Amino acid sequence: MRSNTFKPGRLQRSIFMTCLIITGFINTALAGKADSISVYSESMKKNVPCMVITPSGYGKSNKPYNVIFLLHGYSGNQNQWLRDAPQLPTLADNYNFIIVCPDGGFNSWYFDSPKDPTYKYETFVSGELVKYIDKNYNTKATKNSRAITGLSMGGHGALFLATRHTDIYGAAGSLAGGVNMRPFPNNWDISKKIGDTACCEENWIRYSVVNVIESLKNKELKLVIDCGVDDFFLNVNRELHKKLLDRKIDHDYTERPGGHSGEYWGKTIDYQLLAFSLFFNSVGAPKK
Repeated sequence: MRSNTFKPGRLQRSIFMTCLIITGFINTALAGKADSISVYSESMKKNVPCMVITPSGYGKSNKPYNVIFLLHGYSGNQNQWLRDAPQLPTLADNYNFIIVCPDGGFNSWYFDSPKDPTYKYETFVSGELVKYIDKNYNTKATKNSRAITGLSMGGHGALFLATRHTDIYGAAGSLAGGVNMRPFPNNWDISKKIGDTACCEENWIRYSVVNVIESLKNKELKLVIDCGVDDFFLNVNRELHKKLLDRKIDHDYTERPGGHSGEYWGKTIDYQLLAFSLFFNSVGAPKK
């Protein structure tokens, strides 16, 4: 009996492999460009390394771009995001925005430390870095053209900075963020930056995102928050979610399979960047 199953011969296999090679070449060619830069911080009296990813079309016209700031986690640096999410240059190209990944210090938590005057990362990221990027890159330079998000310590930092600077950012997110530091008094050297709970309990309250959002008004920020169901930060993220609901603050909150790992935020960053792209498109669309 003759079989009707198609069996590709050498020609078909050759064409198939050629298509794969061409497709891979096109995807690589269309990816954005990642550059290492150094930004001087007057507040900290030092140069801060940053990674900047620009779309492949950047520089070919005078078109201004939206900007997304990505903050790394505890013990990370400006290269962590590109290592955990190597698709970022392609996403920057797909959505036509600039991505900025600053070195936020080993354990800064992205605030100006009341205990360590050498750590002024709130001033740096939301002041000095934003101004540097607007001056040296072709950006739209408005709050609704900027978003900020981060992983773990950087998730805390992104929401902390955006909530305190709603005139700078239009959207903010967090992936597996440590959004309440109070349950972790002996972890990640937090006490070196804000004092221990015995002497400085008020700092633990004042610098935790779950409390900082009490100053936030509805629709001041587009908020996108997610956390893995096996993450040790899950309960504090649920606490933040409930608090936002109680205060009637619109936000997107998602729990996904996964734990506190690069595998988790390396994938879920795709959803947040899509959400930010939709936000940029919505605020940039002409009003009817």
